[in-house]
Amino acid sequence: MALPEFFVIGAPKAGTTALHVALARHPRLFMSRVKEPKHFLTDGPPPTGGGPGDAKTFAEYVWRRRDYERLFDAAPAGALRGESTPFYLHDHTAQRRIVEAVPGARMIALLRDPIDRAHSNWTHLWSAGLEPEGDFLRACDLERRRAARGWAPFWRYLELGRYGEQLQRLFEVVPREQVLLLRYRDLREAPVQTLDTIFDFLDVETGAVTEIPAENVTTHVTDSTRNRVIGAALRAGSRVGHGRLRPAWTPVSEWLSRHLQREQNLRRPLSPEHRAALLPRVAEDVRLLERVTGADFGDWLDAGHASQRSTLRLAGKIGTGYQSIDDPFGDRAAERTRRRRA
Repeated sequence: MALPEFFVIGAPKAGTTALHVALARHPRLFMSRVKEPKHFLTDGPPPTGGGPGDAKTFAEYVWRRRDYERLFDAAPAGALRGESTPFYLHDHTAQRRIVEAVPGARMIALLRDPIDRAHSNWTHLWSAGLEPEGDFLRACDLERRRAARGWAPFWRYLELGRYGEQLQRLFEVVPREQVLLLRYRDLREAPVQTLDTIFDFLDVETGAVTEIPAENVTTHVTDSTRNRVIGAALRAGSRVGHGRLRPAWTPVSEWLSRHLQREQNLRRPLSPEHRAALLPRVAEDVRLLERVTGADFGDWLDAGHASQRSTLRLAGKIGTGYQSIDDPFGDRAAERTRRRRA
């Protein structure tokens, strides 16, 4: 069977797209051509209905096993196969399916400040014209109601950042030594060293990739009357523009999206007031995350914390020495790398 041997499991809006592209550049790694197949999110046909744009998302699930295996047929002999579906970290049932199919699977999770992650998630959907709520806090308040109505996981702004709960469940079915935890900030600030930590975890050569590309960069769409009209049209079309209507809807949606995105504004930063309002809603889980991992994430609970707002940029060349990662499960890999280079 041509199944992957490792997975990038999360989190959404934490650099997983850029990481997927970077890992694909390693000569010993083969990443699925479909970046986010979502295969293990379901054990049959994907859901139907959902929120704006969800019909298209559900249609993208590579849910048939034979189709999923074909994603890895072109892997060279001896290459490790991998895929990246950032919702696997959130979905405990998906984790169980992975363990049943690939018992020794290694998993990589990128963790981003949960409030920054939620804000980036909301900005992504707002700027795509899919999020009808222009107030970030109000959108966070709506996520449970939307989840109950069957909206896809990407609408769960705060829930997707509850890493303490997610990792606690993950470690019930996956040994900790099979999981590598990394911070989003390390991928941004020390990209080459972070890649080498991942390569060491996967037991492939370090130093083979010296940059991370800019991928999945989100701009900000202003809350103007014109943009609200375009967004409403995109949301309406997203609910009906599938199946037999898809050939007619696709060029229309592309035209609307181009006009919506033509401003090309930088992403609006998260306001201190919004951060302060949401801190009480994430604090308990951040403390759980610290207990589960043994690592310090207290900076995420600092109201004056400088959030990680900038997008991934092209990284520089590798420097001298080795910079360790703030990751309790990465320490062993870091120590092996130091010994090897010594």
